Amino acid sequence: MRYLPFSLSLLALLAGCQTTSSSNDANLQTNIDEHIDCSHVASPVDISSALYADETADIIHPVNDVSIPLTDDTNISEDVWQRIRDQLVFEVPENRRVVVQRNWYANHQAYLDRVAKRAEPFLHYIVQEIEKAGIPMDIALLPIVESAFDPFAYSHGRASGMWQFVPGTGTRFGMKQNWWYDGRRDVIASTQGAIKYLQYLHKFFDGDWLLALAAYNSGEGRVQRAVRNNKKRNIPTDFWSLDLPKETRAYVPKLLAIADIVKRPDDFNIKLFQIKDKPVISAVDIGSQLDLAKAAELAGLSLKELQHLNPGFNRWATDPKGPHYLVLPNHKIEQFKTGLSQLSDKDRLAWQRYQIKNGDSLGKIAKKFNTDIGVIKQVNNITGTRIRAGKHLLIPVAARSLDQYILSSEQRLAKTQNKERGAEKLTHIVKSGDTFWDISRAYGVNYKQLAKWNGMAPRDTLKLGQKLVIWRKSKTTAPTQTSSAQQSIVRNITYKVRRGDSFARIASKFNVSIAQIERWNNISRSKYLQPGQLLKLTVDVTNAI
Repeated sequence: MRYLPFSLSLLALLAGCQTTSSSNDANLQTNIDEHIDCSHVASPVDISSALYADETADIIHPVNDVSIPLTDDTNISEDVWQRIRDQLVFEVPENRRVVVQRNWYANHQAYLDRVAKRAEPFLHYIVQEIEKAGIPMDIALLPIVESAFDPFAYSHGRASGMWQFVPGTGTRFGMKQNWWYDGRRDVIASTQGAIKYLQYLHKFFDGDWLLALAAYNSGEGRVQRAVRNNKKRNIPTDFWSLDLPKETRAYVPKLLAIADIVKRPDDFNIKLFQIKDKPVISAVDIGSQLDLAKAAELAGLSLKELQHLNPGFNRWATDPKGPHYLVLPNHKIEQFKTGLSQLSDKDRLAWQRYQIKNGDSLGKIAKKFNTDIGVIKQVNNITGTRIRAGKHLLIPVAARSLDQYILSSEQRLAKTQNKERGAEKLTHIVKSGDTFWDISRAYGVNYKQLAKWNGMAPRDTLKLGQKLVIWRKSKTTAPTQTSSAQQSIVRNITYKVRRGDSFARIASKFNVSIAQIERWNNISRSKYLQPGQLLKLTVDVTNAI
């Protein structure tokens, strides 16, 4: 249902570019970033990166929001927003880049309510950690920009979690990632990692927080190059003067706009959803691996509620090698600890005795029981990889059927892939050499949509044998090379070549061929494209949305 607003926005923008007027520009100002103009209209990802909607084309929200009972006390004494408000330090300039972003938030109370409700379990903890670290309180609002406070959020470049870490940076700043667990989604681990990363960037850029924030979005190398380029040209090197990617140019103004609204909500006729200024969650030491279903039962929570508070766990149990803690509502901790103390080691997990068959391997058995080879080896004191048919293994298994662990990695993917998106659902098994681009062309679908249907980002690596779902608007008997002409909406646009662009990159971006670009512009791919050069493109809008 989120596609309709983007479709309308894109169509309006493309249509407007053919009959541009000052009044049209004025109408677009409140909805789009200043860098989207008719000289370089691009794909819906470009359009939506400037729009403030929770479900943007760049961010995947794979699970529904969950209301968690955080306290038995219904009285709100102090509001955490006031605590934040009293410590905001960033100067908010009244420039167009900030005002455009702020206007959007000010006109979307429902969006702010939804984000605040997501933040409710975690915001006090984040505020407390920001204070301990001695960094600006404005940074407590950064997860709004990054993920709309969704710990399950996933975006381009394989960024994951509330603070949106890519795998490499997550590892660099202490977030363990394996089959069982992903610390980028763990609110405690990722918050600590985000603070460390921002402190590092602040020092890297000699105490300039705006440059540090820009680098958090696009990397310190990219921002450092922009600073050096300005120095060579003897022009200012502050954030507002740098030549940065469009997303980064909007990123810092987004945070400043949110901070300004939090600081003086009455000026914008905004009422912030109240969140208690008191601890509502804590990390509880569990000692060793524990089935999440058993943990939920001990805490008096639903499995969904427990998983939402502990989004870092990918499977049906905690990681056997840690972290050995669970985040729980404070008013449930005593009950949980009492129950856990009465639980024997063998009752922490369910177990199954399995007789090894001819042809079995540890990998095959692990896959069969949805567990990890290392766990089987550890439990059964196996040092190598050899096993003998006829012998028995003790296998830890989920206490409930796997489909009840609805926020586990497998179930999130299943839900995403099964969500109806067309009249026909097809399955493609990834072969050697497959890419999203090749598969999308074979089935006549958009490669960005294809990635999203499968809970992935377009740049993610496909694995041999991986199952992908493909949704078609109408039933067909075989893959085609192009979308149905009857459903196409075609618009002519002008694209301004940017630094780093190539024929292949532009063709991929707009879902066209290099030969078409050559024909439309009477140019050859053997010639280098120059930044600022204008290209005529004919874009199938329906295939790009």
